[in-house]
Amino acid sequence: QGRLKIAGAAMAARCRLAARFHHIHGANIRLDASRTRATRVESFAHGLCFSQEPLAPGQIFLVEIEEKERGWCGHLRVGLTALDPQRLQPVPEYSLPDLVSMGDTWVFAITRSHNRAAAAGEARGAPRDPFLLVQRARIPRDTLVGRSRPGRYSHLLDELFRTNVLPATARRSRIGVLYAPQPDGTADMHIIINGEDMGASARRLPAARPLYAVVDVFASTKSVRVIPVEDGFPSLQTLCRVVIQKHIVHRVAIDGLDLPALLKSFCTHE
Repeated sequence: QGRLKIAGAAMAARCRLAARFHHIHGANIRLDASRTRATRVESFAHGLCFSQEPLAPGQIFLVEIEEKERGWCGHLRVGLTALDPQRLQPVPEYSLPDLVSMGDTWVFAITRSHNRAAAAGEARGAPRDPFLLVQRARIPRDTLVGRSRPGRYSHLLDELFRTNVLPATARRSRIGVLYAPQPDGTADMHIIINGEDMGASARRLPAARPLYAVVDVFASTKSVRVIPVEDGFPSLQTLCRVVIQKHIVHRVAIDGLDLPALLKSFCTHE
């Protein structure tokens, strides 16, 4: 356990800054200690969040919807902005229209109909490439698709994810945003929902400028968590998670381990 703690501390320290929220956020947002979970504690607005760092070309900023709140109309909003969050004082109440009206910002509301419909003759749940290709970006699909937590009926939820019929706005849905550079020096913005590319949502973004992810925890969306996504070979952090999960009977027991909070969060929320 001592070796796990030392290795865990080293890996937690190396966790990519972009895979957590910026310390600048909306007035009603509360972040956890790792800045990977954002919860709107009041009202339905003032829920704006940003990535800690600008995204690299083809790098996805992925969040999972953790909690919903009944009684409000509207859902999560995601996008990109070339505005530096540090300069947003105060942070606007809404992403749409407030932040967008400030310019250099592209945000879209996620709706239940966003999931891609199967084409004629295409069987849902058919074997697919393990990687999602968005122009030159190559992203592991397994990370892009959520998993149910241990409990009653969890197998039913896993089946909904596997066949991509879970509504985009449901709990455990995973939504990401990235930009793909173009030959003319601009970029296209893509929104990814449960492992499916929704296509270019906006074009001609200024690829030469820093672009931050925007997540608006709006209305019926109560809480979201950042999901780290790796490209290429698995990191030491990921390999450590595999070993920990292999020797833990129930994922809930991870909370009781003497490990850094960031690593425990990473092991619990794959």
